[in-house]
Amino acid sequence: MSAALAGRRRALLSKLTGAPDPHCIDTIQSLWSGYGSLERWRLSPGQTIILKRIAPPAQASHPRGWNSDLAHRRKLNSYRVEAKWYRRTPLPGTPRQPNCVAVASLESETLLLLEDLDASGFALRVSQPDETQIELCIQWLAQFHAAHLGQSSEGLWPQGSYWHLDTRPEEWARMTDARLQGAAHWLDDQLKTCPYQTLIHGDAKLANFCFADSAVAAVDFQYVGGGVGVVDLAYLLGCAYEGPDLAKMTPYWLDRYFDLLLLALRAHPVDGADLESCWRALYPVAVADFARFLDGWAPDHWKINDYNKSLVAQLLERR
Repeated sequence: MSAALAGRRRALLSKLTGAPDPHCIDTIQSLWSGYGSLERWRLSPGQTIILKRIAPPAQASHPRGWNSDLAHRRKLNSYRVEAKWYRRTPLPGTPRQPNCVAVASLESETLLLLEDLDASGFALRVSQPDETQIELCIQWLAQFHAAHLGQSSEGLWPQGSYWHLDTRPEEWARMTDARLQGAAHWLDDQLKTCPYQTLIHGDAKLANFCFADSAVAAVDFQYVGGGVGVVDLAYLLGCAYEGPDLAKMTPYWLDRYFDLLLLALRAHPVDGADLESCWRALYPVAVADFARFLDGWAPDHWKINDYNKSLVAQLLERR
């Protein structure tokens, strides 16, 4: 990074925030495949902000070697979607996410200036969640899906999630499970044609939730778009549990999700019982759709386990 560009970045942040001398105090992490960085900046004593600095590299370096032009364009679009998302005014009932201070461009960089959730009390990150923390995440998803039920995905992904079939033809071509590969478009159609569509987060893993003592906020809206809520739920549970625990806990959390969803939908003119029936039936489809992606992307991944293999087999038998 040139000193001149760094100086122009500081000047732009000063203009956007009114801070006379903003400066970076911490690089929190690099973005996936080296597409920029997540940084904490001090604006004044006791006041910080998060800068998501998107700066696509001349040559991407994916940890599993997925460096095609299609993959590059997907990542670029994901950041355009995220910038669009943060420009939107949150709808009533939308659960906690970082407030957006500004979205700006500087030469080849896109800058997202976001509330520092750590400073706002959401400083805890977990990799081994307890039941209270999983409940908070599921409550967040239920409220998010209820708030955006029937909302347009214009400007976002028409179909949310980073693994949906339309954006993953390379992974589909490399699948080893021929039967699942042959069912891929059928699974995708089941999710797309459900009459109850909402907006989904699209990457609802534990790393994208920031916890307070009794609350949670979500970050990373690169893959927000249209879909059915159980896509987020299946992904969250598949990230939170390994095989035996996943099989044991899924029925409980599926019930709890719908309890919380129907509670959040009370003010909506929707047949909650019919929505629940449709989405419950699509839960194994969502599991199988993610398994389809993993089979082509990383067939040795730990998220492939006996539970989801069994669910996929049962689903395909009934097809």
